[in-house]
Amino acid sequence: MWPATLLRMRVLLCPDKFAGTLPAPEVAAAVADGWRDVAPGDELLVRPLADGGPGFVDVLAGALGGRRVPVPTVDPLGRPAAGEILLTDDGTAYLESAQACGLHLLTAAERDPKATTSYGLGLLVAAAVEAGARTVVVGLGGSATNDGGAGMLVPLGVTPLDGAGRALPYGGAALAGVAALDGEPRLRGATLVVATDVDNPLLGLHGASSVFGPQKGADRADVLLLDAALTRWAEVLTELLPGCPSGLGALPGGGAAGGLGAAVLALGGRCESGIGLVTRAVGLDAALDAADLVITGEGSFDHQSLRGKVVAGVAGAARDRGVPCVVLAGRVSTGRREAAAAGVTEAHSLVEHFGGEEHGGVDAAMTRPAEGLRALGARLARQWSR
Repeated sequence: MWPATLLRMRVLLCPDKFAGTLPAPEVAAAVADGWRDVAPGDELLVRPLADGGPGFVDVLAGALGGRRVPVPTVDPLGRPAAGEILLTDDGTAYLESAQACGLHLLTAAERDPKATTSYGLGLLVAAAVEAGARTVVVGLGGSATNDGGAGMLVPLGVTPLDGAGRALPYGGAALAGVAALDGEPRLRGATLVVATDVDNPLLGLHGASSVFGPQKGADRADVLLLDAALTRWAEVLTELLPGCPSGLGALPGGGAAGGLGAAVLALGGRCESGIGLVTRAVGLDAALDAADLVITGEGSFDHQSLRGKVVAGVAGAARDRGVPCVVLAGRVSTGRREAAAAGVTEAHSLVEHFGGEEHGGVDAAMTRPAEGLRALGARLARQWSR
């Protein structure tokens, strides 16, 4: 007879956040609680994940430790907002643009990328630089802005000016009139890195305005206006900002977070995969190697999920190791065949768990996500535990 210790199931829990309801650590904790209710002897490896969007700092703080420093900042409309930076012992500061530029900070009626600003992110970066960070890693994602990082540059010492030498108003639309820059970047030798899994350029059909502008409140006319404004902005940055690379408008990653990627590239920074950075920090490869089952998830498992998001990366890595991968989500709209090709063994939704759309499942999934995830965790333990 095999010893009981050899029969324990090793389950890796590595979800992303459920946007609008639970951060990734709470998602993982709820599923883990449900599993332990049924199979307390199994070994659970909890590794919450993030790309560069909301939850980036939370996940890295859990994996890397370090010191979390509160930083007062402002939201995309200039209202007070709470931000923070994570300072680690190796001289790196981690922060996320969503704390200052996040779409979730605005109501639907307030979304207007012609007017929203990334100024608040500049306050976070400046705080990291002043704290002595040698490398500043900025997680990009979930932004409400389309200003090419113009607002971010102001707290760092660079002010965009119009043809009369006046400071430009904030927002993406005003960049159509940019003519000059006042000041020089104050980075104290720090290196900037953007963590993003968006490789869109700043300009054009696949650029920031065209691809992401509509979800931030831009109509067709706004998209054309904003793309033209960012075209002018890229010309000024390339001409007047020392060290700005040529061809800025076409560089991969420049279109991330409404052009924040381009601003960091113009400052001599670089782009790095957000999910790659996080998976290295949490030791995901080793955890995958040891797992008998992988459970991941996100708020909405849809066609975008399989194109560079956390779930796609986890499922693909599990498939490569021959390990089954289960996806939990608030809502599931991805076809089974498409999901299976990406490495997903099965998928379960909170909406269906709570009775489906016709029986109030959507409201329950939004208001009682932890309850539902715990129940799904128990269900999976009954199905999979040895």
